[in-house]
Amino acid sequence: MTIDLSESFKAYDVRGIVGQSITADSVRAVAAAFVDVLELAGQRVLVGGDMRPSSAEFAEAFAEGAAHRGAQVTQLGMISTDMLYFASGTLNAAGVVFTASHNPAGYNGMKMSNAGAVPLSADTGLDEIQRVAQNYLDAGTFPAAETPGAIDSTDTLSDYAAYLRSLVDLEGIRPLKVAVDAGNGMAGMTTPAVLGDERLSALPLEIVPLYFELDGTFPNHPANPLEPENLRDLQRAVIASGADIGLAFDGDADRCFVIDESGEPVSPSAVTALVADREIARVQAAGEVEPVIIHNLITSRAVPELVARRGGRAVETRVGHSFIKAVMAQESAVFGGEHSAHYYFRDFYNADTGMLAAMHVLAALGEQRLGLGELVAEYNPYFASGEINSEVEDKSAAMDRVAQAFAHRDAAVSHMDGVTLRASDDSWWFNLRPSNTEPFLRFNGEAHTPEQMEAVRDEVLSIIRG
Repeated sequence: MTIDLSESFKAYDVRGIVGQSITADSVRAVAAAFVDVLELAGQRVLVGGDMRPSSAEFAEAFAEGAAHRGAQVTQLGMISTDMLYFASGTLNAAGVVFTASHNPAGYNGMKMSNAGAVPLSADTGLDEIQRVAQNYLDAGTFPAAETPGAIDSTDTLSDYAAYLRSLVDLEGIRPLKVAVDAGNGMAGMTTPAVLGDERLSALPLEIVPLYFELDGTFPNHPANPLEPENLRDLQRAVIASGADIGLAFDGDADRCFVIDESGEPVSPSAVTALVADREIARVQAAGEVEPVIIHNLITSRAVPELVARRGGRAVETRVGHSFIKAVMAQESAVFGGEHSAHYYFRDFYNADTGMLAAMHVLAALGEQRLGLGELVAEYNPYFASGEINSEVEDKSAAMDRVAQAFAHRDAAVSHMDGVTLRASDDSWWFNLRPSNTEPFLRFNGEAHTPEQMEAVRDEVLSIIRG
């Protein structure tokens, strides 16, 4: 079978169907190309994988291919994606984690980073890795290095947990009951290590666990908390247990969604604003002037408005972890947030970690007496549509139709990422963006009133869907 890598290589990661667009042979070729393109012969390369049935096999295949081309490979075993970023930053080594994040069980893929957790994207090496790997696949082989590398292993979970605890002090907060839905993903391993007492001393947190069993077939519900139906079990558990807060992680545990004490979701934009508030105050206390906060163009306007009020500087960017991490580094930003619940920290090598964001929310909640719903109300003044997906055959044509339909409106147009229209009086905005990983056109909108939001939403969706 001939593998066409263009079917699995995306703008900032690799994602494909196991046995069809991603196989052990294609993984070995990608590993060899990874070493060649990044010039890693003789250097350490980190390899790990999530709990998907194919991840261990693929991690082994990648280790073999990388060592064959001369890299010194360190196997990290079963890891979350942010554990790779931690190891890559701490050890200053390039690496890969096998995961397909929230995609169904039949998928797997690769998230790659250069040394220091510096991201790889199509513009910064991923396209060249694809090209070289495709040549190796087409040739049916790739040469061995003059000095093949060795393969060893290490466990980074305890160091990861200790590092996160060093960034947010939870020891002195009031006792909290925390319901956590791991979705049978990697948070089932990282939550007990970071928030529990499996690796470190106990915190004043009572954990109510849901689906902590590591199972990449996802027997209970898809590990995609962005979809409201996948939060239902957690919402019920929060109410039934009387929890102060609920946390839901995706499959590779790099994203975290938050539920308040009444079972209502807290928008990722509100979480971004809350964490930005804390991080701005922290670095200002240390003497930093005008701290920079990154937010993508789909994040609520509440975020840049809060940043300005607190004396920081907000920088808008396109969607996608590789792009945001690059801007984080360029701007020396202290923190960044996305509508999809990816949260990025300067103190975490500019990488995203859902667990660290969750710890900030726990700290903010536990340092005062308000319930979470009341605490986050000030960070959530507008009305958002949430992300609405439409399967459209010609995405570009659909975006053009919408732009033309709104051409007579008094609105600014941006093409930073898809098409964004913003009313001149700032009363509403919306964005249409083609997915990089799925066959969807994504709509996000926000307005000052629910009626405005619903009117804009319904008009745009009717144009898209005909």
